[in-house]
Amino acid sequence: MTGTRHPHSRRGEIFRTFLLLGLTSFGGPIAHLGYFREAFVVRRGWLSESDFADLVALCQFLPGPASSQVGFAIGLRRGGLPGALAAWCAFTLPSAIALALFASGASALGGDVGQSLIHGLKLVAVAVVANAVWGMAGKLCPDRTRAGIALVAVFMAVFIGGTAGQLGAIAAGAGLGVWWCRPATAMTRPDRRELSGRASFFALALFFLLLLLLPLAATGGGEVVAVMDAFYRAGALVFGGGHVVLPLLQAEVVDPGWISESTFLTGYGAAQAVPGPLFTFSAYLGVAMAPGVHGGILAAVATVMIFLPGMLLLVGVLPHWDRLRASSTAQTLIQGTNAAVVGILGAALYAPIWQGAIVEPADFALALAGFLLLTVWRWPAWLVVIALPLASVLTG
Repeated sequence: MTGTRHPHSRRGEIFRTFLLLGLTSFGGPIAHLGYFREAFVVRRGWLSESDFADLVALCQFLPGPASSQVGFAIGLRRGGLPGALAAWCAFTLPSAIALALFASGASALGGDVGQSLIHGLKLVAVAVVANAVWGMAGKLCPDRTRAGIALVAVFMAVFIGGTAGQLGAIAAGAGLGVWWCRPATAMTRPDRRELSGRASFFALALFFLLLLLLPLAATGGGEVVAVMDAFYRAGALVFGGGHVVLPLLQAEVVDPGWISESTFLTGYGAAQAVPGPLFTFSAYLGVAMAPGVHGGILAAVATVMIFLPGMLLLVGVLPHWDRLRASSTAQTLIQGTNAAVVGILGAALYAPIWQGAIVEPADFALALAGFLLLTVWRWPAWLVVIALPLASVLTG
C-alpha cells in the first residue's frame, strides 16, 4: 500500500501506530514480532508477508535488538529515514521513561517490605534468564557441534571474565562456526533496495569508526563519553536476543563500579514488567548512575548509544542482504556466534544473577516456580514480575 498521503501525515501515522505498540507490547522480542505482523501485514498492509519475513530474517542475522530493528526497517520502508526515527522513538520511549522513573524512585523502597520486593525482582531475573538460556539453547545449539561451541564460550567467560572474556568467546564462536558448522540452505528472493549504496557505506563506516574511536575518546573524555563508549560497545555485540545484553552491560557498568550488582539486578527484574524493547534497561542504568538531571542525561545518552549500532548495521547491510545470506561463510559464522552467546548467557545466569539472588532454599523454590510458570504454564513475563516479588514479601 503506497498511498498519496503527505509525508508529515505519514510520519505522524507511523509515530502513533508505534506508540500504541510501545505502550502495549509485552512479552519480549518474539511477541513483539507477532504484534508487528498483526499491525503492519494483516491490518494495515504496509508490507507483504514475504517482505515481513525477509526483514525478520535480516534482523535475526545482525547483532542488535531484533524487534526494534524490524520496527525501524518498517518505518524506513513506510516513511524513509524520518519514518524510521519516528518508529524507533515511539516504540522505545514508553518503556525507557517507565524504567527511568523506577530508577528515580527505587531508593524509596526502604524497610523490610521494600527490600523483599527488590529481592523478588532479583528472583525474577533468575527465572527470566534461565528461561532465555533454555529456549535459546534448544534453537541455537541443536547439535553437538554448537553445544561444544557454547561450552567453550562458558569456559572463556568464566576463566577470563569481564569484557575480554565475552569478546573472546564471541570471536572464538565465530571462528569455530566457520570451521565446524554446516551452512543452512540459502533462501533466494529479489533484492529490494530501499537505501542507496552511499547511505549503506556511510552507515557501515560510522559503525566501525565509533567502535574504534569511542574507547580512545573515553580515556580522557569524561563520564558522558565513557557511557557512550560502554553502551555503544554493548549494543554492537548483542547477538541472539535482548537478554544477551545482560552480561555485556554487567561487565561495562558493574565491574568498573558505576553501580552496584544489587542495583543492576533490581533494574533488570523491573525491565521485565514494562512493554517494549528490553534494551531500554539502559535508561534505568543511566539514572541509577547519577542523581537528578545528570542521571537523566546519562539515561538519554545510554539509550541512544545502545540502540545506535544495531540501526547503523541495518542501514548498512539492508541493500546487500540477498547476497550476504547466500554466503556459506556468513551462515556458519553466525551459527557459531549464536552458539557462543548461549554460553555467555549461561555463564551470566550463575554469576552474577544466581549468586546475587539465591541466598537460601526459599529463594531457589521461588525462582524455580517462576521458571516453570514461564516455560510450562506460559505465563507472560509481566505476570511473573508481579507474582515473585509478592511471594518474596509473604515468605520474607
